[in-house]
Amino acid sequence: MKKRSWVVALCLLLFLVGGLVLWPITGCDCRNVAATGTEVPLYQDAAAPIALRVEDLLSRMTLEEKIGQMTLAERGSIKPEEVEAYFIGAVLSGGGSAPWPNTPRSWARMFDGYQKAALHTRLGIPILYGTDAVHGHNNLKGATIFPHNIGLGAARDPELLQRIGQITALETRASGANWTFSPCVAVVRDIRWGRTYESFGETPELQRLLVGAYVRGLQGPRAEMSGEYLVATAKHFLGDGGATWGTGDAGYWIDRGNVALSEEELRAIHLPGYEEAIKAGVGTIMVAFNSFQGMKMHEHKYLITDVLKNELGFDGFVVTDWQGIREIPAPDYYTKVVRAVNAGIDMFMEVNLWREFITTLQEAVHNGDVSIERIDDAVRRILRIKFQAGLFEAPYADRKLLARKVIGCAEHRAVAREAVRKSLVLLKNEGNLLPLSKTSRIYIAGSNADDLGNQCGGWTITWQGQSGPITTGTTIRAGIEAALQKPGRIVTRLDEADVAVVVIGEKPYAEGVGDNGRLTLDFMDLMVLEEVKAAGVPLVVIIVAGRPLMITDYVDDWDALVAAWLPGTEGQGVADVLFGDYNFTGKLPLTWPKNLDRYPFNYGATDYDSLFSYGYGLTMDLEK
Repeated sequence: MKKRSWVVALCLLLFLVGGLVLWPITGCDCRNVAATGTEVPLYQDAAAPIALRVEDLLSRMTLEEKIGQMTLAERGSIKPEEVEAYFIGAVLSGGGSAPWPNTPRSWARMFDGYQKAALHTRLGIPILYGTDAVHGHNNLKGATIFPHNIGLGAARDPELLQRIGQITALETRASGANWTFSPCVAVVRDIRWGRTYESFGETPELQRLLVGAYVRGLQGPRAEMSGEYLVATAKHFLGDGGATWGTGDAGYWIDRGNVALSEEELRAIHLPGYEEAIKAGVGTIMVAFNSFQGMKMHEHKYLITDVLKNELGFDGFVVTDWQGIREIPAPDYYTKVVRAVNAGIDMFMEVNLWREFITTLQEAVHNGDVSIERIDDAVRRILRIKFQAGLFEAPYADRKLLARKVIGCAEHRAVAREAVRKSLVLLKNEGNLLPLSKTSRIYIAGSNADDLGNQCGGWTITWQGQSGPITTGTTIRAGIEAALQKPGRIVTRLDEADVAVVVIGEKPYAEGVGDNGRLTLDFMDLMVLEEVKAAGVPLVVIIVAGRPLMITDYVDDWDALVAAWLPGTEGQGVADVLFGDYNFTGKLPLTWPKNLDRYPFNYGATDYDSLFSYGYGLTMDLEK
């Protein structure tokens, strides 16, 4: 008995000494014991430092679990039980990909289904759920839709951008999704690009001004990423707005093309937005489809690892664009995966072929072509963001946010209406035709006068967007009509009108589908403009488009001209300014060229000769 007691005492002493030795290293016990007496792993201890939680969890993971965390699948190609079986790290909704019916409750149920499956895995690692909430939670019908970024660049209001980010985050989190693929940090250098409207403008000045505020709005002022905030993504790294026309796939899709700048020019023009995003604590950065000096960004180790991670100190994780590694010119898929992982990409948006990615990367690690150190670095970054976002403590959709009915609420729409007002740019106002009188008889026409889908543009409900009443909102015509006071009214004949308001522009598009080498006005809009000209009625033209259109041959016939960009769901913001309740404050975020004969050219170029220059914008005389 004495010998047994001595052995027990010695074991107890060694245990206590060991605990004292470990305490300064870990800062807390490696295995906390719950009230039930059950051991709780350190990574599940919310009070423990994130760095320790990450290392503890990483040390417990198998290779299969690690590679699962590096995998991002599209909801249409993965079931909840597959999330559990393959230890998937993230799921996304592509453009227009939504549950049926497309309601907040359906989104929350869908999200919780995937999350429940993730939490049923051995280690219970929650998923990120991503969506392109690029101007509000735009995949969700009934959400508040803000002006696209080009309009916000015209507004030049960082405080407004932060509020828009907060609202977008709140409406997105209310539906369950906890990760947005925004903001787009591109500096658009060629308005023929179909993603022009996703950029704040053509100079790094606008990115420096606006990106940090937008990220803080989305993620929280201290990069909380939790509660009413979410994880943001700066995209597309690097140079997507500067690719050369005609160098993309089959000569089109500009953003698949080559950026032929020097590294000095690339850094000066296209890097500042990312520097601001990193200062604001952005959680993820998405890689661009384009090449830089002939090398695809998805394999560009120098820019991804050496510059972004090491030089700039980005400690979040890097994600591919939609199946972006397939852009890499390599003989087989295996080589593409190896090059991309070794370049420093951490998570892979292999939307439909995610199983192939998993097996391929496993093979590459077993073959020694990808080191376990590179895998651990990627997973460490992903886990860090998940812990920072509080997903282990609050993984499911917050039903309290749903109960508050924040999605598309009047308060949020009022901010969107403010954003519309501030985004409008007055380009011409002959004879001080504007502001209009609310007692005027107004003839309203044009393809975009009464079309909610057209004024929202692409990335709205569906990927490409769609004409018509696609969601809840107010058209420009309806906003004008609501502002009129008797005897003012909308008239149907030009000979009854005091003034004509013709709203012209583009129909919705997104990405390379919108690449356009002509940017001409719509034939039917030209017919309407000719009709008004023949009638001799004073004419206000409003252009609803994601970029400048070629109007040099027509603008002399117009008395007033307003660039309204893609204003979103709150068209009454246009009426607020037309009638002088507010003045115009917007300034052009890019150059409005006379034609495309000698294009592209940007502000600051030699022999700069534009129809309207970068930064141009008039105000009205409200005392008339």
